[in-house]
Amino acid sequence: MTELLSGELTGQGPALEVGVGTGQVALPLHEAGVAVVGLDLARPMMDELIKKAGGLAPFPLVQGDATRMPFGDDVFGGAYLRWVLHLIPDWRAAVAEMARVVRPGGVLLVSLGSLDGPRMEIQERFGEFAGVSTEPVGLAWSGHDRLGEAMAELGAVKRELPPIIDVERNGIEEFVNGIARNAYSWTWKIEDPTRLAQVADEVRRWAEDRYGPLADVPLETFEVFWVAYDLPA
Repeated sequence: MTELLSGELTGQGPALEVGVGTGQVALPLHEAGVAVVGLDLARPMMDELIKKAGGLAPFPLVQGDATRMPFGDDVFGGAYLRWVLHLIPDWRAAVAEMARVVRPGGVLLVSLGSLDGPRMEIQERFGEFAGVSTEPVGLAWSGHDRLGEAMAELGAVKRELPPIIDVERNGIEEFVNGIARNAYSWTWKIEDPTRLAQVADEVRRWAEDRYGPLADVPLETFEVFWVAYDLPA
């Protein structure tokens, strides 16, 4: 992923990551020589990035709303986001803001993310046990056509990038542990910590019955898809 993104962003001026989080994408890009600026609404996530980097921010970090970015027009050579638009109800505003802050002729890079296999089944069981919808509040992971329409309205031209084969970093056991930690947007719908713990236990028992000891479930290999949108010069 770093090689693919750096090939699109290197030498284009500073690149903005929308939803920089803990730096999973930005830190390797920075080490590869890309001038990165990170934006995130959640300060604790960026604090974790700083810890990873040894206690000092390795590049500028800005706390702000993706739908109202605190930047001027045309200040970045490119912008990218990964697994973010499903969290933003007004995702079209976020896309428009990306286009606004990137100079003409720049590039917007987007990975909507995906959820499949055991993780999808576990998420669905959570929704059933909790009695809540686990659908994203923003753009669905399968919403490539809707994203393409929004980008076309901004004058951006879609360009397919080759898929990347990746191996998940954390297994199913860690994924299930994340439910109890309220780590996912679909778990946030249960505000009562006691109720969340009860549902997390139900999901764990179901997953163990379905897959066996969770620590023994092999890590999955999957394809990661990025799409480039070139802005008019």
